[in-house]
Amino acid sequence: MSKESPSQPGEMTVKPEIMLLGDILDDISLGRLRVPRFQRPFVWRPDQMLDLFDSIERGYPIGSLLAWETEQPVPSLDEIGNIDIRSSSPTISVSYILDGHQRLSTLYGSLLRPTTDQRTTEQRSWMWWVYRELGTTRPGFTRQSKFRHWTRAEQPPAHYLPVRAVLRTLDFLGYARDLQTLPATDHVEALIDEAEQVAQRIKSYKIAVVRLVGGSLEQAVEVFSRLNSKGQAMSAVQMVSALTYHHDSEENLNERINIMIEALSSVGYSDLPASAVFRSLLAVAGEEDVQTSRWESLASRNRDRLNDAVERTEIALGRTIRFLRDDIGVPLARLVPYNIQILLLTIFFNIRDNPTGEQVETLRRWFWSTSWSGFFAGANSTQVKNYLNTMKIFADGGPGPEGQNQVARPFPDRFDMRSARIRTFILWELQELRERLDSTGAAIDVVGTLERADTRAYRQIITEKADGTQSPANRIIFPTQPGTSVRRALRTLPADIELAVLQSHGIPIDLLPHIMKGDDAKFIAGRAEHLAGRERELMTKFGVRPADSALGSTDIDTE
Repeated sequence: MSKESPSQPGEMTVKPEIMLLGDILDDISLGRLRVPRFQRPFVWRPDQMLDLFDSIERGYPIGSLLAWETEQPVPSLDEIGNIDIRSSSPTISVSYILDGHQRLSTLYGSLLRPTTDQRTTEQRSWMWWVYRELGTTRPGFTRQSKFRHWTRAEQPPAHYLPVRAVLRTLDFLGYARDLQTLPATDHVEALIDEAEQVAQRIKSYKIAVVRLVGGSLEQAVEVFSRLNSKGQAMSAVQMVSALTYHHDSEENLNERINIMIEALSSVGYSDLPASAVFRSLLAVAGEEDVQTSRWESLASRNRDRLNDAVERTEIALGRTIRFLRDDIGVPLARLVPYNIQILLLTIFFNIRDNPTGEQVETLRRWFWSTSWSGFFAGANSTQVKNYLNTMKIFADGGPGPEGQNQVARPFPDRFDMRSARIRTFILWELQELRERLDSTGAAIDVVGTLERADTRAYRQIITEKADGTQSPANRIIFPTQPGTSVRRALRTLPADIELAVLQSHGIPIDLLPHIMKGDDAKFIAGRAEHLAGRERELMTKFGVRPADSALGSTDIDTE
């Protein structure tokens, strides 16, 4: 890409151009086109990669690329498409990809795969080996896409053209020579002609490149933040990370947050949303409005204090996780009813590293009260600012935070993990039914099963259509032998362990006859009443008033 200076210092100009795909990939190889480190990592699925090549062969547009050409040093990735790229020379102009990382990684990693790279049966390897199946013009071929991945250990069929040979003349000629060794009955000449047509279409494919020249990083990020060509807008974390990077920092903000979350994997919190950590970090840095969309001004205020805030957030977040696991009983991040609770607890433990026993008890009551009642559902920015302020006052020794002594929502009528009420029910159940037994009387690793299988860990007892089959009262964590339903396993429990197994799952023994006789609706209704009654006992303990109605609708209130 040739260098073009802006007309005035600090002014950004826009230069649209059309480039051959091969020329764009050459710019990557030469270090003239790079991916800034604040970009999200490569996340495309293998089928998305194949769709991209199919669009290119058909001549369909794949969207324009957005690049920013600047003399400012911007930390960038050392590899694209799992291929190492050379460092940029100080004598050449460098452009940074702001929109198009996933597409370029797919194309670069597949078309320019080194000849020394060995294909294996692991997805991280074979996903970069894309093939074009030849012979697809023959009668009877009905599959729409002609591009394939080959996941087996043996070599792919001879009529699978590796796209990595398309841009390399010698490799393509070698592939054509190998085809010529096939029997004449394989229509070799037709396959070679088809391969040449495929290669020509890829070589001649052109992409629109919108190049921003000069200006500031803030201007470049602002332009990108207004684009959404692939339905993947820049996240708040990425944007502030870009706007606050330091030349002398080994990791940018986005990377440090990811490292922070990775460190939580050993305690079941590796899937804690980055957005929750990011907003906690902003609160620790002193921001009052952590849900703002005015990221440029926020980044400007926090540019010099985020490093310190990251360290303090990591410490306070660690205390928050210990409180949730040890004092509340939340073993997995996905079971936290509301991300706002993470935010508010982190700000508390940032201020108060050694809370009093009374404060801990207040936090317990606050957590269960806000969870059962749906207190944080639909909270707006003004409310969140107020919650933050009252939590800070509480941490400094003032009255308790908002949300205590609420009225609980009724027992939910539908099992849906997107509901905070269901996640709260699961947390209660984990405390109430601490040791659950399988059909042999052996203990079930409930948390481990939840961690591996998520929603699928909870299996339906009654699978036939009946009133209440969607109720949480019709769900238990109960592994069985392949081909054995939960209902059948419960019906055939050995007499000597029958009572213990049923009680371990919160199933009163007097409900078993309903399963035996097929009175499904009565069984579900009876267990729902039993569970709701036991749940109300813990509500009363924490000063939460149970709902007037026994059963209510399940709100979907995932943040």
